[in-house]
Amino acid sequence: MTSAPVASPRFAPTWARHLYDRSNGTAKLVVRTTLQARMLESCENFLAGFFGLQWRDHAHILATIDPATTGESACTKASATMMESIQLPLGTWMATYLEARTAELRRLTGSYNWTVTDTYHAQALCPYETISLGYSDFCQLFTYDDWENYAYLMDLEFAGLSGFHSPTGRAQGIAFVEEFLARVEGRPLDVPANTTGANVTIDTNPVTFPLDQKLYLEFTHDANIVSVLTAFGLTQFADPLPLTGPTKDQQFHSSRLVPFAGRLNIEIISAPHKVSTRRLSSRATSKNGGDYVTGSGPTQYVHFVQNQRTIPLHASFAECEYREDGWCELSTFLRIQKQSLAKAQYHHACFGNWTMKGWGAVTNGVPA
Repeated sequence: MTSAPVASPRFAPTWARHLYDRSNGTAKLVVRTTLQARMLESCENFLAGFFGLQWRDHAHILATIDPATTGESACTKASATMMESIQLPLGTWMATYLEARTAELRRLTGSYNWTVTDTYHAQALCPYETISLGYSDFCQLFTYDDWENYAYLMDLEFAGLSGFHSPTGRAQGIAFVEEFLARVEGRPLDVPANTTGANVTIDTNPVTFPLDQKLYLEFTHDANIVSVLTAFGLTQFADPLPLTGPTKDQQFHSSRLVPFAGRLNIEIISAPHKVSTRRLSSRATSKNGGDYVTGSGPTQYVHFVQNQRTIPLHASFAECEYREDGWCELSTFLRIQKQSLAKAQYHHACFGNWTMKGWGAVTNGVPA
């Protein structure tokens, strides 16, 4: 799962490329994205980097109306409460950290009534111009501390829009979780209608929702990736985000989770035996029996990798034993995720009679 605006081809030379080999009769991959220009172009650019310019010989793109692959559009409350959920935290923190910078810019501009909102817009232009043009004059208007505080502003925004501080955070991402379970278990999507926001027409058609691919590629928005992490229940990213500023042990950093071209890789690993939780080598091999648990049989694991960094699953799920590699036994993880649909409270979150409460009241991605 990759976000816009640029999908990095660095993924291609890794082991994943070897999962797909059409010379052995492998069917074309079905790759999902949306019709929004930057999403579709990111998908096409990635495939060109992965397969080469003849990528159409290897993949079909399933491009849907923008929110259709995420279920967000079907969640009425997600759209209705979007701005309300972040207006207070963003406004409060902006007024705090940009107060001095706004006063300085007002002094420099003379008679122009420079506001905190103007200062924020000038600061936001820096990363967007830099990623688009390579450089921005607006960057030099701000100090290192200003940028640290801007990063925290983005943390508040993403957590409030689609993370654990959003009352619809789990509901927005639950469709992908259920699709993941269907793919891994090799079965059609069979959730009750109107309980996830999934496009059932697409997800029950083996042409548009194949179950036999070794590699699945999705191209979506950064906020959707956050909602997927939330729907999976990765509560290590549910830490409090006070309006007075970041805490020393904060785990949820949007700049690390969903930077431009951010990626979430979910790997399914099959081993001939159970792999030791503390390995003697960097990888399990038959030459190093110490990496395997004596007397054990074949075992599968799941590994979450966010931007080439492991998300340790034991940090969110007590059922996953502590492992230095951050893996969790697949059977255990699937058993945990069987509860995700109920925990998302999709119908209540998306259509229920609830109202927004103050910042900090919502901590688990569902209405407080």
